[in-house]
Amino acid sequence: MTERQPAALAYIGLGSNLDAPRDQLERALATLASLPLSECVACSSLYSSSPVGPQDQPDFINAVAAILTRLSPLALLDQLQALEQHHRRVRDRHWGPRTLDLDLLWYDGRSHRSPRLTLPHPEISRRRFVLEPLAEIAPMLTLDGELPLTLAGRLEDQALSRLGE
Repeated sequence: MTERQPAALAYIGLGSNLDAPRDQLERALATLASLPLSECVACSSLYSSSPVGPQDQPDFINAVAAILTRLSPLALLDQLQALEQHHRRVRDRHWGPRTLDLDLLWYDGRSHRSPRLTLPHPEISRRRFVLEPLAEIAPMLTLDGELPLTLAGRLEDQALSRLGE
C-alpha cells in the first residue's frame, strides 16, 4: 500500500485481564500510535467489565482507540496480532483470560467477511464494554443505523464501570 492512498478511519477494541491489565493497555495504546502508515487520533477512557464467557477469571480493563491508517484491513489485523504476540497473548480457550486482546471493530464503514476477519466486528453491538468507550470517541457513528450509546442502553445488564484517570 502506498502512502498516497487516502487514510481510512478504524476503531480498535482493547482488552486485558492478566499481568497488570491497565499497564498492558497503556503500553498497547502507545504502540498503536506508532503502527506503520497509521496515526492514533483518539482513545477512550479505561473501563472495567466482567468477563464474557467463563467467569473463573479476573475482570477486564477495556478501551477503544481510533486510528487513521493507510494499511488495508488485513494488514492492520496482522499488525494487531503481532502486537498481541509481543504482549505474550496465549489462546488457551475461547473467551479465556488474556494479557492483551485487540479487535478490529470497524474499518472506514466497510463490510468484509473472510476466514480471518469480519467487519464490522460481529459482536460490536452486543458488548457494552465496546459500545460505551466507542460512544465516548465516536458518538455519531452508526452501527446498523443506531448510535453506540443507544445500543449500549439496551445492555445495562452487562456490568461496566469507567475507571478514574
